[in-house]
Amino acid sequence: MIIGATSFTSKQMEQVKKAFTDLSWHEISQQILSKFLLIIVTFILFLLILWVGRVIIVHLFQESKKYNVLKNSNRMATVRTLVLNIYRYTCYFFLLYAILSEIGVPVGTLIAGAGIFSLALGLGAQSLVSDIVTGFFILLEQQLDVGDTVQIGQIKGTVTALGIRTTQVTSSDGTLNYIPNRNIVIVQNFSRNNMVTNIDIHITSKTPLSKVEQVITQVNNKLVPQINALQLKPVIVGPVVTPDGALVFRVTITATSGKQSTVASRFLAAYLKELRINNIPIAWEGMNNEH
Repeated sequence: MIIGATSFTSKQMEQVKKAFTDLSWHEISQQILSKFLLIIVTFILFLLILWVGRVIIVHLFQESKKYNVLKNSNRMATVRTLVLNIYRYTCYFFLLYAILSEIGVPVGTLIAGAGIFSLALGLGAQSLVSDIVTGFFILLEQQLDVGDTVQIGQIKGTVTALGIRTTQVTSSDGTLNYIPNRNIVIVQNFSRNNMVTNIDIHITSKTPLSKVEQVITQVNNKLVPQINALQLKPVIVGPVVTPDGALVFRVTITATSGKQSTVASRFLAAYLKELRINNIPIAWEGMNNEH
């Protein structure tokens, strides 16, 4: 019994050894080499097509600026980024399809007969589909544009890229945030309208309000023609008590979005300078004069 089993095993080993030695290793190596070279050529061709396509797309958008196809420069940058992303992903898809076909993988058959795998992939791709659909409506409704200053949730910064899956927002400290489009629920866009800000000059109860208003009016007349970012003439509100109980003399300015802080700082510096020149006490100076 044992001898028969040993004989059967020996015959199997001989058959395997014969099959192994009968293989044409030269032909196999030639096929592997040819497939490898074909994949390299395909990859190089893909890089060339990707580069040429990007150059053409960028050139077309540069030429479209001459004809003002999209008057908003931010909208132009947004559409250009989106088109480049779609083109890149399309090239990636065809590259993967070509490589799988070259190595003999029946891609069409796999796609048609995936069955449970397709169902699982579909369930897993729900978030991706949600990102794409949300990104499409964000672009269609013009909620965001490249270059806009926005706040999405707890993230505030400048939109640097708007893709079909994610939106990139760069914070003021340089942090680059990747936000999935499906998570963009409430958007605060600070770049669509002129921004209104208040300039509060802390004063005391003994500060001569008429003189303060006179000095501020003189400064406004001098600075308004010099500041292009100012959209409306500053409005003198007058003395106001802030929520924390401080007494301030308030001036409201309206400036181009993104420039309001710079404009307010310039006006505030000019106000303080003239108030000191005219010996008009402000809060911290007035407190010392009262004693």
